[in-house]
Amino acid sequence: MTSSHTDCHYCLQSLRGRKYALREENAYCVTCYDSLFANPCEECKQPIECDSKDLAYKGRHWHERCFKCAKCSRSLVEKPFAAKDELLLCTECYSDEYSSKCFHCQKTIMPGSRKMEFKGSSWHESCFVCQYCRQPLGTKPLITKDNENYCVPCFEKQFAHYCYSCKKVITSGGVTYHDQPWHRECFVCAGCKTQLSGQRFISKDEYPYCVDCFSKLYAKKCAACRKPITALGGAKFVSFEERQWHGECFNCAKCSVSLVGQRFLTRQDDVLCHECGPA
Repeated sequence: MTSSHTDCHYCLQSLRGRKYALREENAYCVTCYDSLFANPCEECKQPIECDSKDLAYKGRHWHERCFKCAKCSRSLVEKPFAAKDELLLCTECYSDEYSSKCFHCQKTIMPGSRKMEFKGSSWHESCFVCQYCRQPLGTKPLITKDNENYCVPCFEKQFAHYCYSCKKVITSGGVTYHDQPWHRECFVCAGCKTQLSGQRFISKDEYPYCVDCFSKLYAKKCAACRKPITALGGAKFVSFEERQWHGECFNCAKCSVSLVGQRFLTRQDDVLCHECGPA
């Protein structure tokens, strides 16, 4: 090797007719260069001399002959590999030991390939597809049913219920009324529009009403107290000649004894027990 450099920068011996190496524009004889700058090999711990190929990965160095799989000892030179706990492994050994299995096809997801994760399981990107249209789901919104994944449009076509009120898709929850699905927020009193989900209500002409609205609009009034009779919760009431009474209000107009289940007499608008009637 010929150069304008004539002496080793370290030992100062002549370089004429000898091999040398350059570092930061300074020339070194091979012996000095190796002793000063050669990296130790991770595998054999010997210096990687300047006339040997130095293979580096994440700040560590190997001889070309030492750069091999820690498990099967096959050379990794110019081949894909993976690192685990500071050990280098060929893709086959890494897959056998550490790679995830695809939830769909149960085959290994090879290092370097794109992996999709959902609900604690892994998929090949090509396996993570809508069960119906088979299009990749990627990071799109999806809905799971019976352990199968669907894109939102396909799920709606196949399974979704449509609200009886607003006609839009019910994606979660909902209320069933007269065998029809409703959004919770759409299931409201036909009178005051208060939400009825989880509340007591009364049906009239296929429409739901809160107790207050039904009482105001439809309930008959008690002939005694003039308050609405709703019969809500199984409350008893008495009906006679187009008049109605709460069970607790159906009493003798004179002595106030209960007439429920008893014989009684009427005098104009009053109802009387048999003792008070003749009097």
